[in-house]
Amino acid sequence: MLWLTVNLGGLPWVALLLALSFGFYGLLRKQAPLGALEGLTLETFLMLPLALAALLWFHWQGVGSPGHISRSVDALLVGAGVVTAVPLLWFAAGARRLTLATMGVIQYLSPSMQLLLGVALYHEPFGGARLVGFGLIWAGLLVYSGAGLCRLWQGRRLAA
Repeated sequence: MLWLTVNLGGLPWVALLLALSFGFYGLLRKQAPLGALEGLTLETFLMLPLALAALLWFHWQGVGSPGHISRSVDALLVGAGVVTAVPLLWFAAGARRLTLATMGVIQYLSPSMQLLLGVALYHEPFGGARLVGFGLIWAGLLVYSGAGLCRLWQGRRLAA
């Protein structure tokens, strides 16, 4: 992070806030006594007033999409909700079964795949400084994962 901060000329606040908020969400989902479906239902119910307020605000500002563009766009928006809900259900179910350390390492896969997709398919700029930062992050993950695997291997050796 220090390398990227120096090369960007400032702290990457958005990346840090996303990492912290999703990490905190994962911790809450792991500790929550509710199952995956019940927990997502409660989360959706709690967010409903904010979502409705946002939709009404956008409609009032004249930039709201539902009911203003086409039925196919409305259908895509509804479908996007389903496409979003299914991975959230899977995440909630997995969060209860995996350790936080394992979840943390797995959470690096999605941004890495998005980066590869952006660079390879959409030709996003990806200079040397970002490559070094990305390499340092993955090197840290490998060291962390390697240490965990060594502890696991030693524990099994001692138990045998």
